[in-house]
Amino acid sequence: MAASYFSQIGVHTVTQSSPSPTISCVYNAPHIAEVSRITSADSVHGHSSSSSDGLTASRVLKDVHIRGGIFHVTTLIIPKQESTSSSCQALYEEEIFSIQHEQSLFPVGWIHTHPSQSCFMSSVDLHTQFSYQVMVPEAIAIVMAPTDTRRSYGIFRLSDPGGMSILKECQETEYHPHREPAEGSPIYEHCSNVYVNPNIRLEICDLR
Repeated sequence: MAASYFSQIGVHTVTQSSPSPTISCVYNAPHIAEVSRITSADSVHGHSSSSSDGLTASRVLKDVHIRGGIFHVTTLIIPKQESTSSSCQALYEEEIFSIQHEQSLFPVGWIHTHPSQSCFMSSVDLHTQFSYQVMVPEAIAIVMAPTDTRRSYGIFRLSDPGGMSILKECQETEYHPHREPAEGSPIYEHCSNVYVNPNIRLEICDLR
């Protein structure tokens, strides 16, 4: 069992990269994303531009799209760790925080494996996810389960407010059951706001 942490920055270019089909499934904005067109009425002077001799420019200009509010995963940090067949513990997490600080990275989730189990979120996984999601609502958890014949990976988040409320109140550790949210929703769910972009390049920082 192994665990890693990934982060994002607003810059699309990285200097050292290693594309990974396992990790690079997190990234692009949907094609149906809302686009606001800036018209000539929005210009500073309130009218369309003209050429210097007073004639309207005949050149057909390409559309310009200004995008914001999107997270792009650019960096995977693999911490020092110790593990058993059913558990994994990151070590020296201050090294992770140091890299994030030095490179101005913003943590948006984590990834770990279930080598011999199915693709799901254990009670321990839920507590780990809560620590991310309470800071960043968009934070996700990727579970890799190579032996699961139904699905080899899943991208999850705690339901909000149901799952988040339950984990906030839970003081137990190790493996333990959680009650279901009162409103009938699942305690965690598949992410619907994650998109595949094979063009994103990924920098891997392996601290092991």
